[in-house]
Amino acid sequence: MIRRELWFGLSFMALIVIGAVAVLANAPTITNGHLGLLMLSLVVVAIMLGFPTAFTLMGMGMLFTWLAYDRDWHRTLDLMVQSAFKTMANDVLIAVPLFVFMGYLVERANLIESLFKSLHLALARLPGALAVATLVTCTIFATATGIVGAVVTLMGLLALPAMLRAGYSVPLAAGSITAGGCLGILIPPSVLLIVYGATAGVSVVQLYAGAFFPGLMLASLYVLYVIIVAWLKPQWAPPLSHAERVVPLPPLSQRLAESPAAHALVGLLKGRRNADVPFSHVLKQLGVVALPGVIFLLLAAFSYKAVTTVEAQARYEIEEIGAVRSSTPESGGLQEPPVEGGLQEPPQEGGLQEPPSEDSQPSAPAAASNQGSLAEPPGASPAPPAPAAEGVAEPAAPAAAEAATQRPAPTWWWVTFAIFGAIVTLFYLFLSFARLEIFKMLLASFFPLVLLILAVLGSIVLGLATPTEAAAMGALGGMLLAAAYRRLNLAVLKESVFLTAKTSAMVCWLFVGSAIFSAAFALLGGQALVEEWVLGMNLTKVEFLILSQVIIFLLGWPLEWTEIIVIFMPIFIPLLDNFGVDPLFFGLLVALNLQTAFLSPPVAMAAFYLKGVSPPHVTLNQIFLGMLPFMGIQVLAIVLLYMWPQIGLWLPQLLYK
Repeated sequence: MIRRELWFGLSFMALIVIGAVAVLANAPTITNGHLGLLMLSLVVVAIMLGFPTAFTLMGMGMLFTWLAYDRDWHRTLDLMVQSAFKTMANDVLIAVPLFVFMGYLVERANLIESLFKSLHLALARLPGALAVATLVTCTIFATATGIVGAVVTLMGLLALPAMLRAGYSVPLAAGSITAGGCLGILIPPSVLLIVYGATAGVSVVQLYAGAFFPGLMLASLYVLYVIIVAWLKPQWAPPLSHAERVVPLPPLSQRLAESPAAHALVGLLKGRRNADVPFSHVLKQLGVVALPGVIFLLLAAFSYKAVTTVEAQARYEIEEIGAVRSSTPESGGLQEPPVEGGLQEPPQEGGLQEPPSEDSQPSAPAAASNQGSLAEPPGASPAPPAPAAEGVAEPAAPAAAEAATQRPAPTWWWVTFAIFGAIVTLFYLFLSFARLEIFKMLLASFFPLVLLILAVLGSIVLGLATPTEAAAMGALGGMLLAAAYRRLNLAVLKESVFLTAKTSAMVCWLFVGSAIFSAAFALLGGQALVEEWVLGMNLTKVEFLILSQVIIFLLGWPLEWTEIIVIFMPIFIPLLDNFGVDPLFFGLLVALNLQTAFLSPPVAMAAFYLKGVSPPHVTLNQIFLGMLPFMGIQVLAIVLLYMWPQIGLWLPQLLYK
C-alpha cells in the first residue's frame, strides 16, 4: 500500500506535468521561452523523483542549451565552462566550508549536553521549562553550527527522552526540537544567507546584520508559544518536580552554605571561619560572583565613551575635509591663515583702505581691535568686515569643536544599560548557592559559545573582517573550543574535515548546476516570458510580495532550501526592480519563509532526522502534527517583518548607511 506522503508527492508531480502540458497546448506557437518553462517543470519533477539536484540541473541545462544552439556542442560546452568558472571564481563561497568546519567542530566539543542541562535548571520556574530550554539551546547551538541535521539529531537524543520522561506531549516536544533546530538556516552565520547573497548579488555582511533580529524574533515567538501552551495546558508540559530542580553543591560549598537556598554573597563574605574551607576557594567563588558586575561596568564605561565621542569625531573629520576642498572663510580649516597674518597684509599696505579713506570716518574703526571690527557690519562699509569676521571666527571654531567632542548619551543607551543594570541587580539580590552553581555551569557551556558567536558575527557586522576572514577565525575558534574541552583529537579532526568536504562539495556542485541551468533558462527566453507574464498581471508591490512568498512557501513542501535558492531565486531577483523591492529585504523574507522547507511534508527533513533517533512509539504523524503550529508562527513572523521592515533593515542601515 502506498503511503500518504508518497501519494502527496506523486499528485504534486502530476499537477506540475499537467500544468506544463496545458501551457504548451494553449500557446499559439511554441517558442524557446516555452521550452524554458518545460525545462523548469522537468527539473522539479526529476528532483522529486529522487535524482541528484546538482547533476539534474547540469544535465537539463546542457540538453536545452544544445537545443537552443541548434545542436552545436561546441557552443554548449563553452557556455557550461564559462558558467562553472564564473561560479567558482566567487570568493564569497570560500566562507561556506570554513563556517561548516566550525560547526562540526563545535558540535563535537560536546557542549550541547551541559548547555541543555544548565539552561533547563536556570529556567526551571518557567512553564514548559524543558521545551523552553530546548528552544534556547537550539537557538544558541544553531547559531554556532548552522547545521540543521546535527542540531535536530543531537537534541532528539538529549532533550526528547527528557521531555517524554517528564510527561510532555509528543507533538509539543517534537515540534520544539524540529522548529528550534531549523533556526540555523536563518540566524547568522547561515550558509543559506551566503548562498542567497552570491545568487542575488547582495552583500553577505548586510544580510547577516539584517537577519539577526528577525531570527531572534522568530525564536522569541517560539518560546512565547511554548510558555502560553504550557500555562493553558499544563498536562501537555508538566512542571519539573522539586527533585528535578535540585542542584547538588560541591563539598566545600556545602560547608559554607547553611542550605542551598542561602544567599551566596553573604555566605562567602562571612566565610564561616569554622567551616574549615581554604581561603583560596572562597576567593575563587567571590571572583565568579563578581564577574557579572565587572563585565557590566566595563561594558558601560567603554560603550558610554563610544556613544558620546563618535559623533564629534565624525563632525570634526567632515569639517577638515570641507576646509581642504573649499576656500570659504566659514570652514574651520581656513581660520588659521588670518591668525598668522597671511590675509592681514592687504589692509596694512592700504590696498583695502582706499574705499574707507574717502569716507574718513570708518577707517579708524576698521583698524581697531577685534571688538571694534565686530561693530562694523551694521555700518555703511561692507569691505572691512570680511577680514575682521575671520579674525573673530578663528577662536570660536576651536571652542565649538571642543564643545562638539562630547555629547549626551542617546536615550537607547540609557534604556539598554538600565535593563542590564536591573538584571545584574536581580542577579545579586537572589543569588543563592544553588543559583551560583547553575551560573558556573553556564560559564562552562553557555558563555564560551556566546563569545565565539559574538567574535565571529561582531567582526562581520562591525566591518572588522570580511565573512571569509571571520569564517577562518571561527574555524580556529572552533578548534580551540574543542581543544579546551579535550575533544580535539585526530579522529574528530578527520571526521570534521570529511563532513566539511562532503557538505561543501554539495553546495559548490549545486552552484555550478544552478549557473548552467540559469544560463540555459535565460538563453531560451524563459526569464523574459516569466517577467512578461508577471508584469502583465498589473500587480502592486504588496500583491507581488504575497504571490512570491506563497510560491516559495508551496515550493518548500517538495523541495529543499538549496534547490529553491539556486533554481527559483534567479527568476525572482530580476523582477524586484520592477516593483521597487529591496533585494536585501526580499532575502530576509525568503530566509524566514524557507524555514518551511525543513518543517513541511512530504520532504520535511527535520522530521526524518528526529524520527531516526526517536523511540519507536513516536510516529512520523505525531512529529508532523507538532510542527504545524510552528509553521503558523513562521507565517506570523513573515507578516510582522513585512508590516515593520525595520526589524530587519534597522541594523544594516545603522551600520552601513
